[in-house]
Parts: sequence; C-alpha cells; structure tokens
Amino acid sequence: MRTDIEINEFERVDDLHRNGYKIIQDPKRFCFGVDAVLLSGFARVKKGECVLDLGTGTGIIPILLAAKTEGTHFAGLEIQEESVEMARRSVALNELEGKITIHHGDIKEVGSIFPKHPFDVVTSNPPYMNEGGGLVNSFDAKAIARHEVLCSLEDVILGAEKVLQRGGRFYMIHRPHRLTDIMVLMRQYKLEPKRVRFVHPFQDKAPTMVLVEGVKGGNPMIKVEPPLIIYSEAGKYTQEAYDIYYGEGQA
Repeated sequence: MRTDIEINEFERVDDLHRNGYKIIQDPKRFCFGVDAVLLSGFARVKKGECVLDLGTGTGIIPILLAAKTEGTHFAGLEIQEESVEMARRSVALNELEGKITIHHGDIKEVGSIFPKHPFDVVTSNPPYMNEGGGLVNSFDAKAIARHEVLCSLEDVILGAEKVLQRGGRFYMIHRPHRLTDIMVLMRQYKLEPKRVRFVHPFQDKAPTMVLVEGVKGGNPMIKVEPPLIIYSEAGKYTQEAYDIYYGEGQA
C-alpha cells in the first residue's frame, strides 16, 4: 500500500475487505454500493483472462475483480474525468498499476478505443433509470451514474458486443423491471443470455436487483439460478451474502 498518494480533504479512503485493498471516494459524488460488490461476485473470470468494465466510475469493479480472481488484466472505461482521475489514484494506492488500467472515454466509442484488444469478459453496473424513470435536474456525477443521460442500456450492451471475442462473457447487474429490455437487446446483439439470478433483500420480499450473464455467439439456453437473499429474518447478512462481501464467495 503506497503512502505517497494524494488524498483530497473532501475525499475518504474506504476499506474493501479484500487483500487489504482500499478505494478513494468523494461522498459528494456517486459512491459505490452493494450492487458493485454483487456483480464482482457473480462475474466469472478465469486464470489469464482480460476484463473490461464499462462505466467503471471510481474503479471499484476492476479492483474487486483483481482481488477475487486470477485474471491477467483489468481495464475500466469511464466518461467522467474526475472519476477517472480518482480511480487512477486508487489503482496506484493499491500498487495495481501493472494489473489495472483506467481509460477516459465514451462507451459509445468503445470499439475505437479498444480496436485490437478483444476481451474475454466485459462487466457493467450501468445507470438504472431510463428517460421515463425519474426526474433528472442536472448532469452532475450522481445523475450521470443513476440515469441514462450519457449512455443508454442499448449503448452498454452494444459496446460489450463490440469488444468481446466470440465466446466471451458479459456480466451486468440491473433492476428487475428492465429485464425484458435487457434480454431483447442482448439477443439482438448476439450476447445470448445464459444465467440469471435475482437478488432479494429478504426472503419474503420482491427482488430489487437482477444479475445477468450473456455469452457472445452462445446457443439458446438460460439457467435461472436460486435467488440470492441478502438479509436473514434477524436483519443480519445471510452466510452467502457475507461470503460475497467479505470472503471468497461467488453469487
């Protein structure tokens, strides 16, 4: 862990509970949530594979995947310059410069940003709210992270298709009410849905998130996995959720 990385007075450094890694965040901007942790547990990265995270924010998913998997290299693409700069400092803080690179750019231009480097795995925790999903008062960091103001669901799925090699895998977390849109767009762009898992806050509550895996050029057949329950009746993490957050578990 480097000690010479500048931390601004308005920033905080959070422990990721993995390999001693930490991340720099600005509480006034968009800080990562449990969805990023769940996606990093759901994504399957094999030894030697290369990964791209679309809309990486402050680099949380590449850092978690670097801690959890044996992938060779992890790249993050982010359009907001302030987030890119913060993510690069977090990478340096953890001494991961040889394993993680953060790129500044637009998801809609991902094919030209990575023209000769197809990836084995693409991940994304995209904005959940579409144009009709709520009022957007500004184009600030939180609005960009939550609403489809700079990229749409289609942009994300098309972008993944452009940089994945045939047989490569796409992993995304989203809201259940967008599942039909997700499935239609994934099949349209030849990312065949293969695994779906719903995330429930409690066993008797409706799901609030859905995890999806697609395979580029895959054959039609989908597996709906058992639901992931976050909290027990006592309000504590279930063992599986605890393992995903703090151990070596996989969603």
